[in-house]
Amino acid sequence: MKSLKSVFLTFLAVAAITSCVSKKKYLDALAAQEGINARLTAEKGELSAQLNDCNTNLSAANQKGTQIQSQLDASKNALTAAEARMKSIQDDNDFIKRTNTNLLSRLEDLSVISKSGAESIKQSLTAINGQSQYIQSMTNSIQKKDSMNLALVMNLKRSLSDINDDDVQIEVKKGVVYVSLSDKLLFRSASAFVQPAAQSVLEKIAKVVNDHRGLDILVEGHTDNVPIATESIKDNWDLSVLRATSVVRILQDKYGVDASRMTAGGRSEFVPKTVNDSREGRSLNRRTEIILLPKLDQFFGLMAPSSTQN
Repeated sequence: MKSLKSVFLTFLAVAAITSCVSKKKYLDALAAQEGINARLTAEKGELSAQLNDCNTNLSAANQKGTQIQSQLDASKNALTAAEARMKSIQDDNDFIKRTNTNLLSRLEDLSVISKSGAESIKQSLTAINGQSQYIQSMTNSIQKKDSMNLALVMNLKRSLSDINDDDVQIEVKKGVVYVSLSDKLLFRSASAFVQPAAQSVLEKIAKVVNDHRGLDILVEGHTDNVPIATESIKDNWDLSVLRATSVVRILQDKYGVDASRMTAGGRSEFVPKTVNDSREGRSLNRRTEIILLPKLDQFFGLMAPSSTQN
């Protein structure tokens, strides 16, 4: 009995040892598998990142290819246009050659022109030369006038730089300089009395025009189309003229502008800058314009060379 018990205990001990060994191998195998899975996961992530990079590079390459194709198309178009221009130039050269040939033929004919015919041609060439000189003189005069206008505009804008652009506008129209002053700057509503605060603006304008004594000054009053009638002002004609003469008097009496250079006029409502169907439009139309003009004798002097054409 004791021997049987010993055998049984020995069997249990062997079984326990065998069980422990099998469990350890299982755990080791499980750990090894987890390591393999981790490596596979990491490799999968790297491969996915590489695939994304490849896709990105492929997209960039496709975009670059599209750009290159566009540039190639543009180059082809430019080449086609250049070939067309070359063809046009070649056609022009051929035309010039034909014209020169015709001229040479005519020169041969000129050898038998009569003396009176030759004199007539000479006179025509002299007249053409005179006309060319006159045109060049006119061009130079216009360029000189444009340069003077530009200098005048720059001086005015520099002098009036601290004034709101809505109240003072300076521009060149029809070859002369316009200084447009809003009525809210100069006058109270329905009044022709220049407000004291606005006189400093007229002083700055006077300094500039006194430095350009080769110019005449036309002062024009403008109104909107709203009728007006008071004890002292009959209508918009009356108001526009009175406002112009008020400005002229201040330029003359306070700031020394030569009265012989100035003209005052009223245009009433009939030369609007815009339509009168809004408050803003009517405000733009109510203005006083100081127009700086070349003196008439200087202007007609530009035409003097025409007397030598005949």
